Amino acid sequence: MDPASDRQALAEAVRAALERDCPGSRTLLLGSLAAGTADDYSDIDIEWVVPDRAFAVCLARAEGVLGRVQPVAEVRCDPDFRHSDRRRLLFVRFARLPLFWRLDLSVRTESVADHPDYDRDNPRARARDDEWSRPASALANAVGAVKALARHRPEEARGLLDRGFARIGEPHEAPEAGERDGPGGLRRGGAAEVARLARAAARREPELAPLAEQVVRLADEYGPGDRR
Repeated sequence: MDPASDRQALAEAVRAALERDCPGSRTLLLGSLAAGTADDYSDIDIEWVVPDRAFAVCLARAEGVLGRVQPVAEVRCDPDFRHSDRRRLLFVRFARLPLFWRLDLSVRTESVADHPDYDRDNPRARARDDEWSRPASALANAVGAVKALARHRPEEARGLLDRGFARIGEPHEAPEAGERDGPGGLRRGGAAEVARLARAAARREPELAPLAEQVVRLADEYGPGDRR
C-alpha cells in the first residue's frame, strides 16, 4: 500500500477510536493532511474536542485508546499546557511506524474549542522543570531537522538544531566554511549535526539511546551531506 494511504488510514482510525471512546466528543483533522498539502515527511495533527465534564477521564484513557489502534511507544505532553484545566497537547510516537508519523493530539474541552489562545500565557498551566524531559524534546528537534533537510530547508534545520542543543545545554559547532547553504543554513554535514544532537540527548537520558540511534539512522537516510 502507498505509505501516504497508510498514514491517512491511521489518522482516520485514530479519529474513529477517540470519538467512539468518548461519547459526545468530536475530532478534527488539522495541518497539512487536512489541507491536502502533506508530503512524505508530514506528521498527523488531530484535535479532539471533549465534553468539559469528561476532560480528565478522556486524558487518562487516551494512551490506551490509541494503543488499540497501533501500539504506542511514547506519549509526551507539551509542557506549556501540562496543568491546563481545559486543554493539552500530546505528542504520540507509535511503535513500528516511521518517526515522521508522530501524532500531535490537541485535546480541548468544548468550552474552549473556539479559543485557540486559551492558557497560552498562563504560567500556572506550565509544567515544572522536573515534569518534562528536555532530552526527549531535543530528540524531537533532531527529527524535525531531518525533515527540514529532506525538504531542502537548511535554515529551518539550523534553527531546530540550535534550539535542540540549547535545550540540553550542549555546545555546538558552527558549520565550517563551505558547509552553509545561505545565511544560517546547512548544506553539508547536516546528518552529522543531527547525530551529535541525538547522542548528546541520549547521554543525558540513557533510556533514550535506542530512539537516538533510530534518529541517527534517519539522518543517514534523509539528511544530505557527509558524516564527520
